[in-house]
Formats: sequence, C-alpha cells, structure tokens
Amino acid sequence: MIEIIKQPWNWAVAGILSGLIVPALLLLGNKKLGVSSTFRDVCAMCVPSDVPFFNYDWKKGIWNMFFAMGLLLGGFLATQFLSYPHNIEVAEDTRTLLSTYGIDDFSQMMPSQLFGFENLFTFKGFIFFILGGFLVGFGTRYAGGCTSGHIIMGLSNLQIPSLIATCFFMIGGVFSANVLLPLIFKFL
Repeated sequence: MIEIIKQPWNWAVAGILSGLIVPALLLLGNKKLGVSSTFRDVCAMCVPSDVPFFNYDWKKGIWNMFFAMGLLLGGFLATQFLSYPHNIEVAEDTRTLLSTYGIDDFSQMMPSQLFGFENLFTFKGFIFFILGGFLVGFGTRYAGGCTSGHIIMGLSNLQIPSLIATCFFMIGGVFSANVLLPLIFKFL
C-alpha cells in the first residue's frame, strides 16, 4: 500500500479525488474548501479589533485553520516518509526550454537554481520570493480567494465570480509563462 502511495499518480485520479472533497465537505458539515481566508482569520486573531477589516468573529473560521495546519502536516509527512526517490519526470521540450533559462536540475520538486537558499538575498530571489509572493497575496485578496478556492470550490458551486477569476488566473498564467518569465530570465 505504501508503495502505491509513493508512486506518482495520474493527474486525473488526483483531480477526481480533489473534486470529490467538495461534495464531501458540503454534505458532512456545510464546510467550504479554501486556504486563503485562513490568513485573514489569523490576522483577525492577532490584530487588535479596532481595525474594521479584521473586526469579525474569526472563530467561525477555525475549521479552516485546522484544515491549513493539516495541509502543512500532510506536506511534511509526505516529504519525509512518502517522497518519490527518483528525479522528477519533465517533458523533453520543457527541459530544453528551461535549460535556456539556466535551469537543468530536476532532482527536486522546485528547481534549486531558482528556489535554492543561496538565491534568497539576491535580486533574483527578491523577484521570485518577495515580489512574487506579494503579487500572489494581492491577487488572492483582490479576487476574493485563491486559485484552489475559486477553481475547486467556486466552479463546483457554479459561481460566476469564480468562473471569471479562473479565466483570469489562466490568462495570467499563460502570460507569465510565455512573456514575463522569458523577460525575467533574459535580464537576470
């Protein structure tokens, strides 16, 4: 059983299992899947209540905090005990393209040439860690939720705002992969 879990799964299996979580949560306790609202709950818990944005009953979102902690714990357990011992399989065309950007180490989930600790205090690290993180956080707040919340939960509930957000997530992803990243790698 452990060997089956350790193997890479087909994307369709993982997608179906993720999709089945939504009706299970709704049926079992009228819970909504999402992680980004947890950050607001944590801020509301820590920030004094005189800030109007954080002045609400954050205890109603306590379930999301347990969910987010479960994600962290699951990720830790998976990397420590269930990691796939082989190199990440990357399509040859993608390898060729990434090698033009100076990325040729596929031994880890995230390329060490980008996300290695030695890049943390460089200009490249500033672009990817600080600026990228800020833009993800800003986009999540601006869209009223993260990609998982809108795509998995919102689309399954036939929410029009989630459909609009998902379309813009896809447009932004295609634009970033084909226009922004080549420009960033050209000048870094």
